[in-house]
Amino acid sequence: MVRILHTADWHFGRTLEGRSRLEEQEAFVDELVAIVQEEAIDLILLAGDVYDSVNPPAAAEQLFYEALSRLADNGKVSIAVIAGNHDHPERVAASAPLASRSGIHLLGMPSAGPLIIDAPRTGEQAIIAALPYPSESRLRELLREETDEALLRTAYSERVGRLMQGLGSSFRPDTINLAMSHIYVLGGLETDSERPIQIGGAYTVDPSALRIGAQYVALGHLHRPQRVDGDERMRYSGSPLAYSFSEAGQSKSVIVFDAEPGKVVEPREIFLSCGRPLVQWKAKGGLAEVQGWIDEGRDAGAWIDLDVWMTEAMTLQHIGQLRRLHDGLVHIRPVYPEYAATMEEDGRSREQLPAEELFRRFYIRQTGGAEPDADTVGLFLELIAEDDHLDSDRTSDEGRRGEGEGA
Repeated sequence: MVRILHTADWHFGRTLEGRSRLEEQEAFVDELVAIVQEEAIDLILLAGDVYDSVNPPAAAEQLFYEALSRLADNGKVSIAVIAGNHDHPERVAASAPLASRSGIHLLGMPSAGPLIIDAPRTGEQAIIAALPYPSESRLRELLREETDEALLRTAYSERVGRLMQGLGSSFRPDTINLAMSHIYVLGGLETDSERPIQIGGAYTVDPSALRIGAQYVALGHLHRPQRVDGDERMRYSGSPLAYSFSEAGQSKSVIVFDAEPGKVVEPREIFLSCGRPLVQWKAKGGLAEVQGWIDEGRDAGAWIDLDVWMTEAMTLQHIGQLRRLHDGLVHIRPVYPEYAATMEEDGRSREQLPAEELFRRFYIRQTGGAEPDADTVGLFLELIAEDDHLDSDRTSDEGRRGEGEGA
């Protein structure tokens, strides 16, 4: 019997609005090492997004390699890692020749063959149909060598399914048979912290494409822990930390299960305690209410997204004072009564209002009731468009540096 742990979406190097999460990520590694030791884990499946970008900071890379070294424990624990859509595949796999000597298997690009891993403690063998993030160009490159153009033009999900079937054809009755990939599976629940890979539904994979006879399917990409299509044995483990306020209140976990050849596995969650929680405050009582919450120690160790109802203009002095009182305040947004009332009448949140309308309301408030003229609104919209264009260019440049195709 082999005991297996499934984790994913570490996103080492990620920040929260410029605030480092490295200390929290280090705490996660400490907790994961303790779980691996306490649970006597034989094999770890890391289903992609090791890093948050194709060019992670040196501290993130160092933490990843230290984590692998500690988890492998001189080859006592086997580890299988695949690249996700945030990762540079060659960066993930660069140290594969050295890592393999310690039972660490690093796979950056989709391959036509499965991973075959021996469990040192039991002597059993696991065959893993491992598929790193299969971007359109990576799929075409892999399939072009062995098929015709007709297949290359079929739906993305069908191509992924054919590739997984090919990997699963190596499964044997006397081995532990697993599947692992970093993809978006139809029906998965998203958060704001994932980079979309299912543009317009084109890169969505049907669950049937993954039903290849594996005893368990370990998935990465979605940060909310969840089953796929109600299947206990096809799961996203989720991220170890909450990486956006859309994940506020989510419990984070890893999945552990025992596996024997030909036997049905029974996965169970082990909940994590590491990381600062992400919470949302809505202070309808104004700054005095926020002050009271801070004085009573509410969410003292959390990252906070604050909406505070104001009857006067919020100043930089107000913001500075709040940040001095609580270092976890990430967003501080004033809500003015007329704005709140208007939005309730519209049935829309601020996030749903057009940028032009948001600016108009802000201008009226700041000027004591004056309406912005057309030229002022036009200049504001030009500045937004320029900023969006720069963000798009930065994203495109990052993708080109990463792999020449858009990560």
